[in-house]
Amino acid sequence: MDEREFRELGHDLVDRLADYLESVEEHSLYPRATPAEIEALFDEPLPWDGSPADKVLAELEAKLLPNCTHVNHPGYFGLITPSPSPVGILGDFITSTLNQNVGAYSIAPAGVAMERRTIRWLTDLAGYGEGAGGNLTSGGMMANFTGLKLARDWASGDRAQSDGLKHSWAVYASEERHVSVDKAVDAVGVGRKQLRALPTDQRFALRIDALEEAIAQDKRAGIRPMCIVGMAGTTNTGAIDDLSTLRGIADRERMWLHVDAAYGGGMLLSRKWPGLPGLERADSITIDPHKWFFAPLDVGAILVKDENRLERSFGLEPPYLKDNRDTTGERYQYYARGFEQSKRLRSLKVWMSLKRYGGKTIGTWVDRNVEQAKHLYEIVSRSQQFRAATEPRMSAICIRYEPSRALEENALGRLHKEVATRIEDRGRFWLSTTFLKGKWWFRICPVNIRTRLEHMDALFAELQQTCADVLASTPEPGSR
Repeated sequence: MDEREFRELGHDLVDRLADYLESVEEHSLYPRATPAEIEALFDEPLPWDGSPADKVLAELEAKLLPNCTHVNHPGYFGLITPSPSPVGILGDFITSTLNQNVGAYSIAPAGVAMERRTIRWLTDLAGYGEGAGGNLTSGGMMANFTGLKLARDWASGDRAQSDGLKHSWAVYASEERHVSVDKAVDAVGVGRKQLRALPTDQRFALRIDALEEAIAQDKRAGIRPMCIVGMAGTTNTGAIDDLSTLRGIADRERMWLHVDAAYGGGMLLSRKWPGLPGLERADSITIDPHKWFFAPLDVGAILVKDENRLERSFGLEPPYLKDNRDTTGERYQYYARGFEQSKRLRSLKVWMSLKRYGGKTIGTWVDRNVEQAKHLYEIVSRSQQFRAATEPRMSAICIRYEPSRALEENALGRLHKEVATRIEDRGRFWLSTTFLKGKWWFRICPVNIRTRLEHMDALFAELQQTCADVLASTPEPGSR
């Protein structure tokens, strides 16, 4: 492909993508094909001979586009994968063209500077001081993994990096934590059995009395408290733990405080609602710009109050990576401050989005999503057969169908799942189900720049009708 063909193909591709974004609400949100049918579309041997570019694009339009879950659709209310901002999409295009490896300064000088500035913007938002730093990651999983490794290394006096864990340690988090926390305690060698999944209050925030009791019990058993993982925006309900109180407990027990704000970090841009009180007191923070900052996948962030902790935890510099031109220490090496050596220029799409739209506009998008969740909450509050788990603090809301006809919880669970499946099949909306405090719920989370209040009205109308339809087909208890 020469430059002329690249230019023509690029213009054509941008036109097609713009048409897609303009008409995305006309698409079925979820594919109508079965998994086997979708697999069959791509079932072919490795092609040894190339095809014309226009033929490849036509194949994508026929096979890929109809079989996507269209997160750009304003009716997408499922897992926290927002609609990407248009300029962020273009940022990824530029990133792929330049193909910079930010892992080492010599391969991406401007890219390193851009990531450092983007991290500085995020640490400023979080309330950290000048000594803070961080790293852009693939997402919250790797950010939480890094946060738990930092906690392990700090708690062990920086011996665990070489010696491993010589004692039994414990990590404390709420029952509403993200599964990435479980994976992280496993990966850093603490062990899943040493993760204390603690009960929450009626607003789904970590109960402080349960935390205190768990710490005391572990200390009596000779188990050392290592880290508290506070939540600042849980996946199910957007709950926020009492971060200031957690800081006090962490200081008293000499524990690391990591806060998972992967989703809730977007509230730092809110123009209407207060941010995340006490966040600035955490030792490390996870924020995902590919969530509520509306950046395209993938880009997460681990922020650290003391940037020096990154080098103490990761600082390996083998001879083949040594930068001989760095005689003054000015050439920042990300590979010595994180897991990745090959490191994509993830900051470009975040930097471009913040430069093009500004924090105010992105914050307005966040506020609209919160308003949409609160609007649905008000509708549900007036309903006789639906109720909300709690008033939403962010854009996540869980609601439950409770018909006048009594059903056991297992039957209600099947009903909720069947309703979600039928709604998914119709292609206008996508929502998930979840399990909270022994009961099944619909989980709805608008994180979309195209969603409007009328979409919430339409969703609730469809929920009402579909719940009634499924209930009518549900056998009475004891019937055959």
